[in-house]
Order: sequence, then structure tokens, then C-alpha cells
Amino acid sequence: METESICWLVLLIAFIMIEFATMGLTTIWFAGGSVAGFIASIVGAGFIVQVILFLIVSILLLVFTRPFAAKYINKNKIKTNVDSLAGRKAVVTQMIDNLLATGEASLDGKEWMARSVNEDDKIPEGTIVKVIRISGVKLIVQKEMEE
Repeated sequence: METESICWLVLLIAFIMIEFATMGLTTIWFAGGSVAGFIASIVGAGFIVQVILFLIVSILLLVFTRPFAAKYINKNKIKTNVDSLAGRKAVVTQMIDNLLATGEASLDGKEWMARSVNEDDKIPEGTIVKVIRISGVKLIVQKEMEE
């Protein structure tokens, strides 16, 4: 077996191992491209042709299968812990003022440090806010009426 064929097999194995390690459909398309490069090397195509086939097959697989994979493979991903807080409502229990680095909000009976998504906003106590994201141990929120 030629050196080029062995290189394509090594790449194929590497891409498959990375795919199994990540399980995120990150390298599977390049594994397909490696198969194309391997086949081209077996039939005696030049190295440039092998690389071009690798690129073409990888890009085609990426373009035509990634939308399908993204839509159907991870569609039932359940948000857990902190991920599930984004989009929820909280009540400000201490005025939020980013400039003074103050503010707290209550969410599900737990007190969180809170900051406004808008740097200049001051959100008074008792205001209902929407959680935009979590940054460290702080809720990043906006006033509910700003949706």
C-alpha cells in the first residue's frame, strides 16, 4: 500500500476517533472526504486530485447533511440546570444598578445577584424581569416590558 493511502487511512481513523470522542457531528464530514481521498489514491490518482476530492466531498457532505443532522439529531436536547433559566421570569429584590454593581433577583425562591443587560438601566425593587442569560453567578436580565 502506498504512503498516500496509509495517510488517508490514518486521517480517516483520526476523524472517526474525534467524532466518537465529541459526539457532536464535528468531523464526520471530513471522514467521508478521507474515504474519497483513500479511494483516489488506490486507483492511482495524483496527490493534488486526492486533496481536491477530499475537499469537494467534505464540503458537499457538510453542506447537504449538516442542516439535516442539526435539525434531527439534537432536537430533543433537554436544557438542564443553568441552561433552563434563560427566558424565565424573576422578581427584583434589590435595585439593579450596573454602575454601582448592585442588584438581586429572586428566581424559584432562590436569591441571585443580578445585572441589567442594558448597562445604563436601573431596575427598581419589585420589577418583574426576564432572564436573558447567566454570567458566572449572576442573572443578566431585562425589564419584562422590553420584549
